[in-house]
Amino acid sequence: MKIKETHIVPAIPEKIRLQEYAVAIFVSLPTKSSLKKALKKELILLDGQPAKTSDWIKEGQTIELLEPEKPNKKVFTLKLEIIFEDDYLALIYKPAGIPTSGNYFKTITNALPFNLKPSNQKDALPAPLPVHRLDNPTSGILLIAKSKAAQVALNRLFEEKKIIKSYHALVFGTILDSFISYNPIEEKYAETQIEVIEHFQFKNEKLSLVKAFPRTGRTHQIRIHLAENGNPIVGDKLYGKTSENIKKGGLFLAATGLEFIHPETKEIMNFELELPKKFREIKNSAKDT
Repeated sequence: MKIKETHIVPAIPEKIRLQEYAVAIFVSLPTKSSLKKALKKELILLDGQPAKTSDWIKEGQTIELLEPEKPNKKVFTLKLEIIFEDDYLALIYKPAGIPTSGNYFKTITNALPFNLKPSNQKDALPAPLPVHRLDNPTSGILLIAKSKAAQVALNRLFEEKKIIKSYHALVFGTILDSFISYNPIEEKYAETQIEVIEHFQFKNEKLSLVKAFPRTGRTHQIRIHLAENGNPIVGDKLYGKTSENIKKGGLFLAATGLEFIHPETKEIMNFELELPKKFREIKNSAKDT
């Protein structure tokens, strides 16, 4: 195996075991749990021998972290649109109808190695990984981590609600005023802000174009909150209704906006996609109400 990182033990004031000493000495292993996993897989050498948590550390010893063998994973050769990419993270456009991940071959996760450049960071992930998910029928921006540090930082930003996601949805009915839904989902707190953009009529259907800002991340949250308000999303077979006037296009829900602070450069990252083509086609052929 290839050596990924090397650490030479400097003068230390007192005896200490490897399990305490080695936490965070490697960029790739920032936590105690990641250190334990590496030790269990025999990826850490102490003076050339597989290290144990109970080993005593002395000045001058060499501690090496090995590069794990990459699994022979099949890559889904699906061409994706790359919105942004650097050595730490990427944003891609997820088309509707393809799952983000799961026990399938044809997933966005399996297509990422085909589309993104390998990271040159010492803590590069074996393969890029999404840090959140979009439902199978939902299209739009998907945030990807390419390094372990970026993955940890982005997950923390999601937990602290410091990543602002926004969606566009086309719904049945006329929503007169913007509102916030606090209706719980599966007995858990859920919050979605709905901002009305415009109303129009397509054939004999009254429709509203809205922007949704989910403040929590419950499954199908936007779809459920709009349906509970009496305005199911067009094309939502699970929570909506059928329409003789709009039979094509699938689910009219798209993740169009994402704002966060880059975990490495600290730059404000703000991305906003234009309204998807299928939305524009209905909107352009509709009458204002």
